Amino acid sequence: MTPARRSGFLPLLLLPLLAFVALALTPVSSVSAATRTVPFDGRTVEVPQGWPVYRLDRDPQMCVRMDRRAVYLGTPSAQQRCPAEAIGQRQAILVEPRSAARASALPFARQGATASAGGSVFTGLGFDACSAPSSRSMAAWASSPYRAVGVYIGGVNRACSQPNLTSSWVAAQTEAGWHMIPTYVGLQAPTSACSSCAKLTSSQATAQGAAAAIDAVEEASAVAMGPGSPIYFDMEAYSQTSSATAATLAFLEAWTQELHQLGYSSGVYSSSGSGIEDLAGQIGTGYELPDAIWIANWNGQQNTADSVVPANVWTPHQRIHQYRGGHNESYGGVSINIDNNYVDGPTVGTATLTSGDDPVGYLDLASSPAPGQVRVRGWAFDPNLPTEPLAIRLSVGGKIGAPNVVLYDLGAVASRSRRDVAGEFPEAGPRHGFDVSLPTVKSGRQRVCAYALDLDPGEDRLLGCKGTTVPVAVHLSQLGMSGNRVRVRVTCLWPTGTECPGQILLRTRFRVPVAHYRGRGPRTRPVSRLIGRSAFNLGGGGAKTFRVPLTTGGRALLRSRGWLKTHVVVAIPGGRRVAVLGIKR
Repeated sequence: MTPARRSGFLPLLLLPLLAFVALALTPVSSVSAATRTVPFDGRTVEVPQGWPVYRLDRDPQMCVRMDRRAVYLGTPSAQQRCPAEAIGQRQAILVEPRSAARASALPFARQGATASAGGSVFTGLGFDACSAPSSRSMAAWASSPYRAVGVYIGGVNRACSQPNLTSSWVAAQTEAGWHMIPTYVGLQAPTSACSSCAKLTSSQATAQGAAAAIDAVEEASAVAMGPGSPIYFDMEAYSQTSSATAATLAFLEAWTQELHQLGYSSGVYSSSGSGIEDLAGQIGTGYELPDAIWIANWNGQQNTADSVVPANVWTPHQRIHQYRGGHNESYGGVSINIDNNYVDGPTVGTATLTSGDDPVGYLDLASSPAPGQVRVRGWAFDPNLPTEPLAIRLSVGGKIGAPNVVLYDLGAVASRSRRDVAGEFPEAGPRHGFDVSLPTVKSGRQRVCAYALDLDPGEDRLLGCKGTTVPVAVHLSQLGMSGNRVRVRVTCLWPTGTECPGQILLRTRFRVPVAHYRGRGPRTRPVSRLIGRSAFNLGGGGAKTFRVPLTTGGRALLRSRGWLKTHVVVAIPGGRRVAVLGIKR
């Protein structure tokens, strides 16, 4: 059983800095008002009085831990020596050289990798460490028995910096055969054993769980872990009071639901004696369970069995077992402090490297501003012709090549002003942003992908994929019955100038006696009938009242039954709306 104080660990991934100082996310009152001045990078820096100051250039292997009050001067090393037992709220200050801070302002621009192609299943041994090991260390550990590695992509309670975790690193490691387990350490249970961690609020648990999922997806996308990938939430061990359990379960259900909406797979890491046990208690209740669980139980057993989890749930290939806590292991002359895991569950698929001739850019946003419309915002340019506007292609419904995808060529729309791009790439100039809304025939939950079209030489570049829900572009009103006709007013919500063809169907469902009833089962059975149909063609933005006549069979059915519950179905390309109307003779 995992020690009660914690069930494993999940560290802090330090975000790229947009300024040269990154302050802790702690209340201002917790930092002493007294300061002292220290010289660094040709300037003076004010630091809190009494906080230790560490110069990273003098100790290249120092672990930059953000869960302690300390000031770090310099750039975190790729070869940090960090303990596996690290978790907690951000409190440290990191001051990077001004050149390093500027280079990190747009973390997506020079990553050299596209998003991973969905998830993959791995069965075998894995490890997780506080900070993602360097490429040299990963190559040295090719001689180890491990082929899966936990990487800690974000969350308010992360504890270690992550200088190595980039999309290029993810692409290189997956290409080398490593399976990534992305994990996010956000707000903890109200009764968490982690005293220094930021806690969730019972009254806001659902909203906080959804917000954590949105942030986790942004962090995953930034390091080439695209839709289809799993993301595991680290919920450390906690005391199982009724209120804490209820809040934690609400948080984790919202986490799962939002990840599914965004096209990702949901996982939860927790102690066998708290979070996993509480999740297992929801089996069969209608609660939306995560797709996979990561069981922290330090019993030394290299399997995924656990007494609190029924053998027929989260199977096959939906479990990870952390069976040993932090300790040092060495392979290829490289020592890392790790936790041990037996993996039989989803991991990140393969990311692919891009050439230096391909466009660079990023899809910031995909949304639906109105029914039947999709909006995309981002930036892109071609390094070979950096001042030329770039054409963008959208695929709605998944990546190009996926079934039932609809493609839209937007033309050279990457020409809007983006000062952040100009600041990072002065040679390209300021006009490489795009922000476009357009009608689409797709509706419901859709995955929207944007591609920058290469000018030559090179290849088109996937800028990213994001999920959004597109409401159907039709509205129904004024339902009623006039004689033997059903009346409905249809409004097409597509923009003016588009065509809106469709049809109106009248369907009814009722029960009839079972012939030759022999005393087994129900005495009636359901029957569905089409009792009316009419085609229409509206223009975008137009509205019209239609009167759909009942068929001969429909009129006869209404006469015989006297009343019919009727579904009025209005279908246009990409979706349908349904309204219910009771009609009587």
